[in-house]
Amino acid sequence: MSLLDTKPEHIEGWNRPPVIEPDGEGELLEVAMGPHHPSTHGVFRMDVALDGERVVRLKPVFGYLHRNHEKIAEGTTYLASMPYTDRLDYFCSLSNNWAYALAVEKLVGQEVPERAQYIRVILAELTRIQNHASTIGFLLQEMGASGTPLMYAFREREKILDLFESLTGSRMMCNYMRFGGCRVDVSGPWLAATRKVVAGLPAFVDEFEALLSSNEILMARCQGVGVLKPALAVNASISGPMLRASGVNYDIRKVDHYGIYDRFKFRVPLGDHGDIYDRYMVRVLEMRESIGILNQALKEIPGGPIMDPKAKLRGFRPKAGEAYGRIEAPKGELGFYLISDGSPNPYRYRVRPPSLINLTVLEDMCLGQNVADVVLIFGSVDIVLGEVDR
Repeated sequence: MSLLDTKPEHIEGWNRPPVIEPDGEGELLEVAMGPHHPSTHGVFRMDVALDGERVVRLKPVFGYLHRNHEKIAEGTTYLASMPYTDRLDYFCSLSNNWAYALAVEKLVGQEVPERAQYIRVILAELTRIQNHASTIGFLLQEMGASGTPLMYAFREREKILDLFESLTGSRMMCNYMRFGGCRVDVSGPWLAATRKVVAGLPAFVDEFEALLSSNEILMARCQGVGVLKPALAVNASISGPMLRASGVNYDIRKVDHYGIYDRFKFRVPLGDHGDIYDRYMVRVLEMRESIGILNQALKEIPGGPIMDPKAKLRGFRPKAGEAYGRIEAPKGELGFYLISDGSPNPYRYRVRPPSLINLTVLEDMCLGQNVADVVLIFGSVDIVLGEVDR
C-alpha cells in the first residue's frame, strides 16, 4: 500500500499527483533502493516502481533502526531521558536537548536564567549552521560531486564540534541542557573562541555559494525537480526549510518566540518554487541569518547564573498534567509531548520528529521524475533515521 492511500484526499488543495500509467509495452520494474544504499542516510529503503526510468510508485520503508526511544523514556526518570534525546538526531543533539527541556519546563512552570537562555540560542544556531552545511554537502555528493563541497562543509563543522566538545565534553552526544538552565557555564575563552569561529563563517558561506549556487550542473539537476506545492506542504504538516522553500512563511522562532528569540532581528527566507534548488537556497540563507543571530547573542550575553536556584533535579516529581514543548530544529518542528501522573517517570512521552513527518510527501515529489532524481529529492528532505525510527 502506498502512503498516498492513507492521505486525506478530500482536503482542498491536497493536489495529489495523478496516477501515472506505464506507456511502454513491458512490465514495470520494481527496485528496492536500500536498506544499505549509500545515499539513503542510514538503514532506509525506498521501494520504487519504474516505467523505464520514470517513477510511477514509491513507498518509503523504515523500521530497520527502531530505537524504542519513547518506551524507554516512560520507564526512566525525566532527567535520565536527556542523554537519549541526543540520539534522536545525532547531528543536532543540543537542539534535541532544548526541545525536551522546554517541554519539561512547561510542565512544571520552570523559569530559566537570562544567561542560560543566551547560551541555548548560541548553541542552537551553531547547530543549525553545521546541520545545513552538512546537508548541502551530502546533497552535492549524491549528485556526483567529487566530495569537495562535503569536505568544505565538514571543515567548518569540525570547528563547531570542537566548541561543543570543549563546553560539554562531547562532540556529538552533548547531554548539556537541564530543566531550568544548562549543565555548565561558558567561560571567557570559550566565548572568545566562538566569536572567532562565527567571524569566519560569512566567508565560508560566500565560498560555498560561489562554488555551488550558479553551478550549471546543480541548477540543471535541481531546478523544477521534486516540486512541493504550498497547499500540500501545509496539509501534510511539513515544517522547517522544506516548508519555507515552498513559500510558506512559518518559523517557530517567530511564531512562538520560545526562549528569547523575540530579542533578535532575523528574516525568514522563503522559496518561490518548492523544488530542490529552493530547498538548497533556503538552507544557505538560513545559515546567513543564524550568523546574524549569533553575532547579536554573543554581543549581548549577560552574566549571572546558568541554573534557576529553584530547579529540582533530584527527586523530580512533576504534578499531574501535560505539556507540549516545540522548537524550530534545523530539520523542522521538533516537539515533545509529556503526560505526568505525579510519579518520577512520565506517564506518556511522545516525540514529534520532523524527519518522519517530512518523509510523508516523498512519493508526491518523486512521481513522474527520473529514477536518478529520486536520490536528490530524498537528500533535499534532510532526514536522520534516529528520529524516524525513534
